[in-house]
Amino acid sequence: MSIVFAILLFSLLIFVHELGHFLAAKASGVQVNEFSMFMGPAIFKKQVGETLYSVRCIPIGGYCAMEGEDTQSDNPRAFGAAAWWKRLIILVAGSFMNLVAGILIMLIVFAPAKQFVTPVIDNFEAYSTVNREGGLQPGDRILQVDGENVYVQSDFSMILAMNPGDTHDLVVRRNGQKVYLNDFLMEKHETTDEQGNKIMLYGMNFSLEEANFGNKIGYALKSVVNTVRTTRLSLQMLFTGQAGLGDMTGPVGIVQMMSDTAEASETSQDAIMNMLYFGGFIAVNLAVMNMLPIPALDGGRVLALLVTTAIEAVTKKKVDPKIEGYIHGAGMVLLLGLMALIMFKDIFAIFKG
Repeated sequence: MSIVFAILLFSLLIFVHELGHFLAAKASGVQVNEFSMFMGPAIFKKQVGETLYSVRCIPIGGYCAMEGEDTQSDNPRAFGAAAWWKRLIILVAGSFMNLVAGILIMLIVFAPAKQFVTPVIDNFEAYSTVNREGGLQPGDRILQVDGENVYVQSDFSMILAMNPGDTHDLVVRRNGQKVYLNDFLMEKHETTDEQGNKIMLYGMNFSLEEANFGNKIGYALKSVVNTVRTTRLSLQMLFTGQAGLGDMTGPVGIVQMMSDTAEASETSQDAIMNMLYFGGFIAVNLAVMNMLPIPALDGGRVLALLVTTAIEAVTKKKVDPKIEGYIHGAGMVLLLGLMALIMFKDIFAIFKG
């Protein structure tokens, strides 16, 4: 059931994205020829007015096919005939809907919360050395670690883990003032958990705050901002070589991870909430990734729209949409190839496991 729930949730996020394009196109008076869930041969089709609604057999992506999107069309309701700002809204609408979905999911996840762990230091264990003279103190609110903002308490350990080493640059708020701890030594010490396992910890305990309507909304929004930052850091790791193809995952791997998260939960309610949190993370991730300036992605189309609009304003001549169509077509082929490679990697990992 966890796998079924994960597939439904992931499919819903794809649907929400394409629905954004669809609604924006309809509101802008642009003709939508087909609204499809997934890719490949159709397993269900229904014509309603000018639009063909379909569900296809390969559970990857989806599309909202608009008249004259990549080709020349004399139709006055073609995508290319719409004002440039209307086309911009249509292109951005998919990611906007994913972002809204991510915020709503996070609100649902944190609605039952009674307390939140804050990035404010409460006390230290006896073995801790980070509270030595001139170091961290009870009541310090951690604002930054190595130049990255700390929005929620979990950011603290995440950022430290992504920046190996014993010394870090910290910024804390102490008695209403910012205190800068540059090249601060953060030593971990060996201790044991409740099961007797040896673990390495800094020996810092963080404060709790009672959850109310206001800070639930704030925590949800901070979690969304944190997800955007996590996506940026992941991309940085890819471009710098810190991560590679083996660290990437696609729909199959995401569903498997969501299922594993559910299976590791203590109760059914915890499983649902953990999967919803994962879904919120994916929704925001989709919003960010789709706006990257890469051909075939919405961000690539936005970049092409801005460039062609500027060229047309200067030359007073219409740029042939076929040129952009060829670029996005090539980008789509490469993107589908990469997605297929990642999908087979994920499937192999499942069978190997």
